[in-house]
Amino acid sequence: MFKNLWNDVVAQSFVESQKEKGIGYDVALRVYTSRLIGGDAELVMHGGGNTSCKTNLTDVYGQTTDVLCIKGSGWDLGQIEAQGLPAVRLKQLLKLRDLESLNDVDMVNVQRSNLIDQKSPNPSVETLLHAFLPYKFVEHTHSSPFLILANLPDCEKITEDLFGDNLGIVPYIMPGFSLAKTAIEIHDSRPQVSGLILQKHGHFTWGDSAESSYERLIEQTNVVQKWLDKKASKTTYPIAKIDAAHRVGIINDIQFLLSQFSEDKNTSFSLKIIDDNELLQKINFLINENVNLNGVVTPDHVIRIKCKPIILEKSVYKNGRDNIGNEIKKYIDWYRKYFDTGNKNSDESKVMLSPLPKVFWVEDIGLIGVGATLSEAQILTDLASQNVRVIFECLRLGGFSPVSEQDYFDMEYWSLEQAKLNSKSKSELFGKVVLITGAAGGIGYEIVKAFEAAGAQVVATDVDIENNTQIINDFSSKTILRNADLTSIADVDGLFECLFSHYGTLDILISNAGIAPQGAMVEMTLESLKKSFDINFFAHFALASRAGKLFMEQGKEGQILVNISKQAVNPGKNFGAYGLPKSSLMFFVKQLALELGDYGIRVNGINADRIRSGIVSAEFIKSRSKSRSLSEDEYMTSNLLSKEVTGKHVAQGFLMLAKSFRTTGHVLTVDGGNIEASLR
Repeated sequence: MFKNLWNDVVAQSFVESQKEKGIGYDVALRVYTSRLIGGDAELVMHGGGNTSCKTNLTDVYGQTTDVLCIKGSGWDLGQIEAQGLPAVRLKQLLKLRDLESLNDVDMVNVQRSNLIDQKSPNPSVETLLHAFLPYKFVEHTHSSPFLILANLPDCEKITEDLFGDNLGIVPYIMPGFSLAKTAIEIHDSRPQVSGLILQKHGHFTWGDSAESSYERLIEQTNVVQKWLDKKASKTTYPIAKIDAAHRVGIINDIQFLLSQFSEDKNTSFSLKIIDDNELLQKINFLINENVNLNGVVTPDHVIRIKCKPIILEKSVYKNGRDNIGNEIKKYIDWYRKYFDTGNKNSDESKVMLSPLPKVFWVEDIGLIGVGATLSEAQILTDLASQNVRVIFECLRLGGFSPVSEQDYFDMEYWSLEQAKLNSKSKSELFGKVVLITGAAGGIGYEIVKAFEAAGAQVVATDVDIENNTQIINDFSSKTILRNADLTSIADVDGLFECLFSHYGTLDILISNAGIAPQGAMVEMTLESLKKSFDINFFAHFALASRAGKLFMEQGKEGQILVNISKQAVNPGKNFGAYGLPKSSLMFFVKQLALELGDYGIRVNGINADRIRSGIVSAEFIKSRSKSRSLSEDEYMTSNLLSKEVTGKHVAQGFLMLAKSFRTTGHVLTVDGGNIEASLR
């Protein structure tokens, strides 16, 4: 059952805090209850659903204007702020009700032209229905209970049994003007209703106060949930046993095959696996029953997860990559036919989106979401998991009755929905999974920041990075921090397990970690030299060889970037223990580039010098400048450009190499100019 989370004390405190920001009473409570709704994934998921309130504002002329404040495109109810509820002049919206028809372009133009603040996001595509309903507060959700009810063949009868005349029933119509007109006519024909069920879509309710509207939403949803609980199956299903032996292989196979089938070879795929036992039981049941799965539980989901998943039975995937590839090819062929038919019946010609599947149901493995980023993959698996549960319950209660493929096509290729996903420009490194070692040092820190800014998904590692407060505060919350001693094979294995469990892949390895022991070679102990080789060569070797194997297994044209040093070609006095492994490392970069070039894998390095970092510390600079009878500034700027080189410059060098798609076996010098260290 769903809990009523309204709290008078918390609500009033929230109103006061918003008042200090200039936010009015009605909007403050609208934000408060929107967050209560959005905080429960079983009510709404990832931007789904919308809320509104009718209030008034003072315009620039000092006149009081009635407005509708409604959730804007791109905002999630769970984290919404007042600016996520753009205010639209209500009078102009209500005038649209008198029209017989209205196309989407004109609808959007009217909505945007009547925004109080033109910098606001686009109001929800369901703005007109919120406006036409004559209530101060309106809620629209896609709760699992109502989605189950809305997709049952006998939805109308069950709704009437549960709610009598208290809930209006609206047939499926795509969101927009026509839905708003039909829904308000049904509402007006039954003025006693306190809510609407939109078949195949979701649930609307309302109230004259934020509290009453929210409470009614919870009450009506619980009516359906209580009915579902009474209908709960007594059937027990066998405990699903995860096929651990094939789990890693399937991810590698899917990564490989998606890369092969993708028209854009620079596309990265982040894979997210959901394998909890309850969900896996349902997936196995649906697969074994040969359920026809042409449909999602609300057309709102089709833009993200397409209108059906791809199904991999155990008999398919255990017999190898080619069999999985055949299933993906069948899916692509189906999608092309789906597009051609839908496009033929559409009012205007469309351009086909990627035909690759977004969701896999894998017997004895679980549910796999395929996104351009981890966050997208998480959204896909959340939506797909809800679809599994709802479809399963529908089948148990009488059947799953989705809309037609043409309806799905119209929704998937609706320009207003596409705008939600295509509003942001994407960089060349968008979605690329990048592992950066030595990330807590001066150079590593700047590399992380540079690749975060470039849109990459970063896993940052160092010996004790998870406890570094500055790092935690400075790095993106999306960057994964991982402690690792790179001289430990177990820790290296753990790093790749982390990459696999979060993303299912790696695109770029930046092997940056190192130490700089000092001392004359004749006085150097063998133990000290071995320690330097362990971190300055063998750690790089272990990481690069693992990355190279992963790239080959997944058919990925990845890249390995290594921080070498000018010591590899220009020895410094008392730096032999540092220069020896670094010279081996430079040879290793070239050797690896030679061996991996046939696979499209690039291997490049950077020779840097005198960069303030964990190695080139204040004490180090003081010692080296004194030994050369230079001031510290003179020491740091003693290069051809007479300028200090910083970690940011090195990071930009790595970023440039990452984008140099036809460069391999190259070592870039970043030292301000040093003829003795130049390679050519």
